[in-house]
Amino acid sequence: MNKSKKVYDIFQNISPYYDRANDRISLGLQKKRKNKFVSEVLNTINEDSDLLDLCCGTGDIGLSLKEKSPARVVGVDFSENMLKIAKAKAKSFKNISFIKADVKNLPFKDETFDNITISFGLRNTDDYKKVLEEMVRVGKDKAFVYVMDSFTIENIFIKPFYILFFKYLMPLLGGGIKRYKDYAWLYESTKLFISPEELVKLFESFGLKNIRVKKMLFGACVIVSGQKI
Repeated sequence: MNKSKKVYDIFQNISPYYDRANDRISLGLQKKRKNKFVSEVLNTINEDSDLLDLCCGTGDIGLSLKEKSPARVVGVDFSENMLKIAKAKAKSFKNISFIKADVKNLPFKDETFDNITISFGLRNTDDYKKVLEEMVRVGKDKAFVYVMDSFTIENIFIKPFYILFFKYLMPLLGGGIKRYKDYAWLYESTKLFISPEELVKLFESFGLKNIRVKKMLFGACVIVSGQKI
């Protein structure tokens, strides 16, 4: 089974449990991380901004951006089940929409959005470079590109505890015995993911400037941002 099909099947299966499971597996810290990410994005938008959130899942980032700003927001994901939940959450909001699309082949014209975000989704794609290329393509001049994702901790003192939690305990917290294999993907995908330094090089390869790196939880969660100039 190829990576895209595997990830699609996982998110189709876990969609009903996704939000509550995220709270459990992050020990309640996911909201703090997402709020930090949203705050970073809010620093670079105004009321006329058009925002694109890729691998939007159940819509948390897009809805949080919409709650805190008058900007227009579009969320994109490839899982119908995840999008169904996002759309239900967004019923009382205006100027926010969620569509199904391939993040490697976005259905938008060049230079459409002022900010493009992807959180905990890039590592789940099968072509990081192509996704980032699309993010840059649909960004307007001066647009900001934001990536937040999970990374492997390299600190030799913390790493054993990190592996113990993410490889063994986290799947049980997230999916129990029934969905253990689905949640084991988080550790597997993170282990296979590129490093923050390699992600920065990808940003640089597309000409992004003003690149910033912010690490949280000893580097287990990292935000990388850059500007299209």
